[in-house]
Amino acid sequence: MLRTYGPGCDGSIIDASRQLIPKKASWIDLEEPTREEEALVERCIGVDVPTQADLIEIEPSSRLYQRGDALYMTISTLTGVTEGEPTTTPLAFVLTGDRLVTLRYQSPKPVRAFIEHARREPELVADAITALIRLLDAIIDRLADELESLGSAIEEISNHIFDKRIEARRIPADRLTALLTRIGRGQTLLAKIRYSAVSVARMLNFLSSSSRLHGEGMDDARNHLASLTVDVTSLSEHATFQSDNLTFLLDASLGLISIEQNAAMKLFSWAAVVFMPPTLIAGVYGMNFHYFPELNWHYGYYIALAVMLASAVLPYLYFRWRRWI
Repeated sequence: MLRTYGPGCDGSIIDASRQLIPKKASWIDLEEPTREEEALVERCIGVDVPTQADLIEIEPSSRLYQRGDALYMTISTLTGVTEGEPTTTPLAFVLTGDRLVTLRYQSPKPVRAFIEHARREPELVADAITALIRLLDAIIDRLADELESLGSAIEEISNHIFDKRIEARRIPADRLTALLTRIGRGQTLLAKIRYSAVSVARMLNFLSSSSRLHGEGMDDARNHLASLTVDVTSLSEHATFQSDNLTFLLDASLGLISIEQNAAMKLFSWAAVVFMPPTLIAGVYGMNFHYFPELNWHYGYYIALAVMLASAVLPYLYFRWRRWI
């Protein structure tokens, strides 16, 4: 699909076979474009537009380059969080003259949100630079929202693991599996956020150092880019902090598992020690030898029971006295 935004453009879909791109359009958005739509945009801006194969094959270290007066920039945008399958998708920018072209094959949430804002507030896409900076601002804001949401989830997990009530820490196997799964998925989401934040930071640095941003009347744009650079750097640092928290919670969860396992093994150990002497005595007097010294004792049975009971109770009392159980 091909949409245009800017003065006099409301984001309506343009039919590449019958329509031309409006001359005042500052932002041209290509979503899963056809070859015919790509050709129309290329004729309009006078430079080539990356294909889907280019976006897939391009290495992260080669996603930022300049060809003539056109700046080619590709970032990894977070997507799929709402669906529970967080991943990143390439989002390409081509900045040339007074036009901004975006190319994408998925529809990340911040892009959809910015499109709605641009329709309500056309001044957000008054020119190509403004549209680019505002779109990057929306992407960074989305990363911040996801980090904040994840921080609340991490706090909930922490409160559950370190509950003041000891009994509440004994987690059944199914709940423990769900807890570890939440920690693992949180770590996966953090990895995607950090990957996206790093790619955005690299693009901001590239854009800030380009000659396009050092012309007259670009002071506000440079200041805005500097502010976005600080924001994305802070997000990366906060993501690292959250990652350390998740690692700590994972270690704490495994520690609780070890405590539960040790408690179970301790129970079996002292139970074996307590019942071993009576078992030994019963085994001795259960042998079927014909000549048995105590075989004719009148009270032998009762004496054997008393000895077995004492051999079980005395170790138990000793363990309790030593506070081993």
